[in-house]
Amino acid sequence: QVTLVESGGGLVQAGDSLRLSCAVSGRTDYVAAMAWFRQSAGKEREFVSGISQNGGYTDVAESVKGRFFVSRNNAKNEMYLEIDILKPEGTAVYYCAGRGRNYPSQSEEDNTTWGQGTQVTVSS
Repeated sequence: QVTLVESGGGLVQAGDSLRLSCAVSGRTDYVAAMAWFRQSAGKEREFVSGISQNGGYTDVAESVKGRFFVSRNNAKNEMYLEIDILKPEGTAVYYCAGRGRNYPSQSEEDNTTWGQGTQVTVSS
């Protein structure tokens, strides 16, 4: 069994920066590519960013390109999401997800392992 645990969320002001972390434990070999998704109140969960198993390839949603940066440290079994210039519309629960393939997918169905999420609230 593999477990993903997000951390780093909280209440922040618009314009601030934030770094989210996702720790992988247990059968870490079950997770290769990883991704971040988010879900705002009343909306469907949406893809934010993904990263390949070796970190050499990243994918970012157009809506956050230039402000959201994904990275990982395989030695620590962790993935990160650096968020610059937070906006109120960035208020959401942020989830990390993983899949057994080497490249990330924007599809929820392709990601087989999920964390419980971390709340990010951006005040204007």
